[in-house]
Amino acid sequence: MLDFLGSLERTHLCGDLRAANAGQQVVLMGWVNRRRDHGNLIFLDLRDRSGIAQIVLDKELTPDGHAKGEQVRPEYVIAAVGKVTLRDPDSINPKMPTGEIEIEATQLLVLNDTRLAPFSPSEEAIQNEEVRLKYRYVDLRRPEMQRNFRLRHEITLAIRESLSQQGFLEIETPILTKSTPEGARDFLVPSRVHPGEFYALPQSPQIFKQILMISGFDRYFQIARCFRDEDLRADRQLEFTQVDLEMSFPRQESVFAVVEQFLTSAFAAAGVTLHTPFPRISYDESMRRFGSDKPDLRLPGLTDVRSAFTDEALATLQIDPALPVVALRIPLVGELSRKEREDNHPLFDLKKGAKFIDDFKRLAKGFPEGAAKVRQLAGPAEADFVIIVAGDPAHPVKASDTKFEGRLSEREINVYSAAGNFRTELAKKYADRHQAFRVTEQVVEDAHARNASNPIDGSQAFHPIWIVDFPMFEYDLATAKWVPAHHPFTSPHEADMANLVTDPASVRANCYDLALNGLELGSGSIRIHRKDVQQQIFQSLGISDVEARARFGFFLDALEYGTPPHGGIALGLDRIVMLLAGSSSLREVIAFPKTAKAIDLMADAPTTVSDHQLKELHIRVALKS
Repeated sequence: MLDFLGSLERTHLCGDLRAANAGQQVVLMGWVNRRRDHGNLIFLDLRDRSGIAQIVLDKELTPDGHAKGEQVRPEYVIAAVGKVTLRDPDSINPKMPTGEIEIEATQLLVLNDTRLAPFSPSEEAIQNEEVRLKYRYVDLRRPEMQRNFRLRHEITLAIRESLSQQGFLEIETPILTKSTPEGARDFLVPSRVHPGEFYALPQSPQIFKQILMISGFDRYFQIARCFRDEDLRADRQLEFTQVDLEMSFPRQESVFAVVEQFLTSAFAAAGVTLHTPFPRISYDESMRRFGSDKPDLRLPGLTDVRSAFTDEALATLQIDPALPVVALRIPLVGELSRKEREDNHPLFDLKKGAKFIDDFKRLAKGFPEGAAKVRQLAGPAEADFVIIVAGDPAHPVKASDTKFEGRLSEREINVYSAAGNFRTELAKKYADRHQAFRVTEQVVEDAHARNASNPIDGSQAFHPIWIVDFPMFEYDLATAKWVPAHHPFTSPHEADMANLVTDPASVRANCYDLALNGLELGSGSIRIHRKDVQQQIFQSLGISDVEARARFGFFLDALEYGTPPHGGIALGLDRIVMLLAGSSSLREVIAFPKTAKAIDLMADAPTTVSDHQLKELHIRVALKS
């Protein structure tokens, strides 16, 4: 028989009680985490979001409560009434924050029972993620998940407070908006009252936040829900949350200062100190030094070792002398066996027209001077694993590989990115041998164990960096046109304006990314605020006035009404929390995520809908046979 709560009211959370509470009468409520029956004494570990308290049911003191205690099982929902007492010195549990006390119960109410769950929240690790997602309401009870979402709340609150203190207003923008296809696919929502017409869910509040600047709000921010119909991976979901902001009359440095201030507050809320200002490098420099536009600074960068080899040596090694020759090294991995090296080969992207040399001993036998020079240039210790990556002369040259004056060619970028990808994949594979990733794991673990008001130095574990001066355009071989590397409202550098039509390859965008430990945390730009400049950008992209009007008409109208210079950025809140939680997947910090196949296993979505619903929306489903 289950009990009713009646007028009983909870007085404390389970994890909040300490020795100072000894002697107090308390009412605790929560889930039974564990039950231990010692005959006349039954011990229940009672759990809520704050932690665990031990309940003692003495058969002599509370025979009714003891009888109920014999019936309860893990995950039963109960209420316990009793007195806080100090444990005997020999029974103190130093691993529990509440380990000095226990509750001597005088009454026990069983508020609800439970079916046998597919796993217990008391388990430290559940391997089957699909089971976890199907029974998410059980999974979210686990202390690790409770910690993640408390952390998310504290980080979000710190960001809100920081931006508010910096003069930003939080303003919501529409969820149902106009489809303006760019980047990822839109999620479309059919209109019932306007047959054949559709809304779109926003990929970001981009146009609306610019209109808020035109409207005179000066500084806007939003913890914004965004939607993109794209393939999923560990750090990507169909719906996600951005820290979105826009400012009027900014310089690039103004945006950087705002972001660095609120990120410092966010990391401090997680117990970690960040040092400012963050370093910054150009896109080209990032590609040359790290083979990535979101570099992981925990690892050694790439080293140009072209000078280590003569032209004859390059020919013998079948290396293209016109392309970069770089060395990468993974500290403390050491020389690998032939089988180990062969097992690494699938991690290298051969499609990029690059090749690699990973047998350094063999290289040293055939080219001793070159190998010695590589070690001298790359500066590795004997225990470091060294690999050379270079261009493959057998890879066919495409029209899109043209070298445009003043920027890296596609073939150069391919070599650098092949080296950069190999660098990070090998570092992940051999993470147990080098210190780079373990330092981060230790800092996160230490931060969680300490009070956020006493943060620890995270400079050895978290390495934020600004990437600037991206190319304004990319050449699309299929259409033989230049296309925007970012959205078409990104402002070019003023010094490059004269080259918009005549030399688009040389134009740099006034945009910037923030990367941290190999993840892109955010992207932003100084926007175009003048109609004549916007028209020039559209002209350089081959967008006609008619097409521009159809896609962006309402925004172009707004530009004609006294638009101030403005700019902003959006950072992924989910990714920030993921990093600070020490997780490797966004699904660990999003309450109800989708699987890699875009399925909500708990709610069983997506599903078909009734013919009546489709008829109301003037839609007919045509499935391929």
